[in-house]
Amino acid sequence: MSVNYQQQIFEEGQPSAKDSALQVLELSVGYGSHSIISHLTLTIPRGELTVIVGPNACGKSTLLRSLVRVIPSQGSILLEGADIYSLGAKEVARKMGLLPQSPVAPDGIVVADLIARGRYPHQDILGRWTKADEKAVESAMRRAHVLDLREKRIDELSGGQRQRVWLALVLAQDTPIVLLDEPTTYLDITHQVEVLNLARDLQRHGVTVVMVLHELTLAFRYATHLIVMKDGAIQATGPVEDVVTEELIKRVYELDCRLVKDPESGRPIVVPRLT
Repeated sequence: MSVNYQQQIFEEGQPSAKDSALQVLELSVGYGSHSIISHLTLTIPRGELTVIVGPNACGKSTLLRSLVRVIPSQGSILLEGADIYSLGAKEVARKMGLLPQSPVAPDGIVVADLIARGRYPHQDILGRWTKADEKAVESAMRRAHVLDLREKRIDELSGGQRQRVWLALVLAQDTPIVLLDEPTTYLDITHQVEVLNLARDLQRHGVTVVMVLHELTLAFRYATHLIVMKDGAIQATGPVEDVVTEELIKRVYELDCRLVKDPESGRPIVVPRLT
């Protein structure tokens, strides 16, 4: 099946606007003369845990950053039915939070102060701190397991600790849509599972979660909605059980493999064939 034909099937099966958290129409993104994404149409369903997978440099992170206007793009992005470019920055930040791949903290800032910055979209013009802000920050630190780090400087932390602090900042922002770009980077397997369990808990409580992941076994286990990309285009989308095949993995990743059933989740595990 050709990519264009898959794209046609995908577009015909789009959820309606009322069931969509985000709609992307004819999105094109590039750097100079280099095109990363060209005329991509995509729907992020409301209330799902959507995981985007694909080979390195296929446009996954570029797509995620485009959704929050971090990088300029052409085409339309509808946030809960409204053109995102018609909304103010604070309004977008109250609806959508992003954890980027490599966030940078101000020099010398301590954990609690960094996480508190997630409350900025909810504060008035004078930036007054409220009990609701305090409660949101405390809850975010507890859920991300960083309460014991609150007085430490960010530059004193390990890579895994920093990642959990940044996740806490996004949680403190308290948005109905959360975008996570490779949130398990720098984390050992225990903390990877903790972060993904937290993402699943958010989704089960009504938050729309969109994640970019590289580890396919974890992606397939946690996704309620899967998007597979290659070369800036959608290759397949839908429930994991309907989307993932050996042929798809071979075409997208150029990997000859077998799929076996995860004994815990029943989802597929990719096993490369011996050469």
